[in-house]
Amino acid sequence: MSDNNIEVIETNGPEETYALGEKMGRACRPGQVYTLIGDLGVGKTVFTQGLAAGLGIREPVNSPTFTILQVYEEGRLPFYHFDVYRIGDVSEMDEIGYEDCFYGQGVSLIEWANLVPEILPEHYIRITIEKDLQKGFDYRRISVEER
Repeated sequence: MSDNNIEVIETNGPEETYALGEKMGRACRPGQVYTLIGDLGVGKTVFTQGLAAGLGIREPVNSPTFTILQVYEEGRLPFYHFDVYRIGDVSEMDEIGYEDCFYGQGVSLIEWANLVPEILPEHYIRITIEKDLQKGFDYRRISVEER
């Protein structure tokens, strides 16, 4: 990471976004929390599928938009995939036991984490994915920031 703890990666297709996620998944350590911010259709699910593959998860990974949390236990670490886009109130996160995920031995990834800032741990890795259509339809600017 650079001096300001933000690394910017540019990808030019879903396969490159997936590969970045996979690389980060291979480096995951127990208890890591990632937040994933980006508009609809920007590639959050593709990145997440790569991260899961890097953890050794082979089953299909899709956004748990209606269930809020999907748990994958077949990889080298448990993977807790949250999608809080449709959450009505942050208390719903208490009901599903988010603290056990965030502070356990697995890896948590929270899509739309900007909607629940009050429950994020003190330290996490914030990933922001942005499009820039002037640079091409498949271009993505991915910022990785240690917080």
